[in-house]
Amino acid sequence: MTTVTKAKPAPAPTQAFESAAAQAKEQVEGFVKAGQEQAAKTFEQTASATKEQVEKLSSQLLKISAELQALNKANVEALIQSGSIATQGAEELTREVTAYAQASFDKSVTTGKALLTAKSLKEVVDLQSEYVKASFDAFVAESSRLQGIGTRVATAALTPLKDRVSVTVSTLSKPIAA
Repeated sequence: MTTVTKAKPAPAPTQAFESAAAQAKEQVEGFVKAGQEQAAKTFEQTASATKEQVEKLSSQLLKISAELQALNKANVEALIQSGSIATQGAEELTREVTAYAQASFDKSVTTGKALLTAKSLKEVVDLQSEYVKASFDAFVAESSRLQGIGTRVATAALTPLKDRVSVTVSTLSKPIAA
C-alpha cells in the first residue's frame, strides 16, 4: 500500500501578506531612520549656528565691556584732574583773601595810629574819609579780582568734565556693532 500523502497547498496568501508586511516594515524603518538623520542634521546646524551667535555676542559684550571700562577710567581721571584744579584754585583764592585781609588790617592799623596823632577834628574827619574811600575802592577792586580768579578756576576745573561728558555721550550714542 502505498500511501499517498497529499501535498500541502502553498500558503500563497500568507506569504504575500508577510512579504508586504516586511516591505512595509522596511519602509517605515527607512522613514524613521531618514527622519532621525534629518533631525540630527538639523540639530547640528542649529547648534552650530547658535554657537556662532553666542561667540559673536560674547565677543561684542567683551569689547563693549572693555570700552566702558576705558570710558569710566578716563571719566574718573577727569574727575580727579578737575578736583585737583579746583583745590589749587581754592588755595589761590585763600591766599588772595588772606593777603587782602592782612593788607586791610595793616591799613586800618596805620589809619588808627594816624587818627591817634591827629591834631584837629578836621584832620580826623579827613583821615577817616580817606580810609573809608580807600577801603571801599580796595574792596571793589579785590572783589573783581577774586571774581576773575573764581571764574578762571571754575572754567579750568569744569573743562575736563565737560570734555568727558562729550566723549561719554558720543561713545554711548554709538550703535552696538552687529
